[in-house]
Amino acid sequence: MKLDLLYEDADIVAYNKPSGLLSIPDRYNKDMPCLYHLAAKQQTRLWVIHRLDKDTSGLICFAKNEESHKFMSAAFLNKSVDKYYLALVHGRPQEDRGSITAAIAEHPIHKGRMSVQKKGRASHTDFEVLDRWNLYSLLRLQLHTGRTHQIRVHLQHLGHPVACDPFYGQDTPIFLSAIKKKFKISAHEDAEERPLLSRLGLHASELRFINAGGQEIKIEAPLPKDMAVTIKQIAKWGAV
Repeated sequence: MKLDLLYEDADIVAYNKPSGLLSIPDRYNKDMPCLYHLAAKQQTRLWVIHRLDKDTSGLICFAKNEESHKFMSAAFLNKSVDKYYLALVHGRPQEDRGSITAAIAEHPIHKGRMSVQKKGRASHTDFEVLDRWNLYSLLRLQLHTGRTHQIRVHLQHLGHPVACDPFYGQDTPIFLSAIKKKFKISAHEDAEERPLLSRLGLHASELRFINAGGQEIKIEAPLPKDMAVTIKQIAKWGAV
């Protein structure tokens, strides 16, 4: 697999992780492909700083030395790294922007899932609506805390779950026929329509921080093709 390198200096390296690829080795199956192992083949040595959910695409950084690992890990822990995401969500939020501060804890019934609970850990996500259409909206989110599945849980709590989310929304792909009137797939009757998007519509788009040398660093990860095409088609055919 060819990796999408976004940024590299003497201390860190950043990649645009595809959806479906683990960030770090699986706890139970070390042989499963992951970005860390793939990136480590191109570097002398790497240290894990943070991670993304398997189904989330986008920007992820690794440290290239122990000093950088300590500095960047502390920066993430102290919330001095600004983390931004883009999410394609169901529906049309009424507010143009807002904050979600609902506490999050492990789901009491479903293993591996999280939920909003009063006795959960403090969690904070800011959102801004970039665009609204008939069935979907595009949101820019800033993550202030790093709880498991935080954005997905918070957007479900908001009433606008991330598109194609099997845990916290609808595990249903987005088809062009659902947004385009008088859609015709093909002249062949046996042809099957391919979905525009069939994976989680969440992308880690940007990181901003001050590095150990006092330099302001801004790294951006462009949308992957499937999300970009989906948003373009929704904007074209799914207007209000």
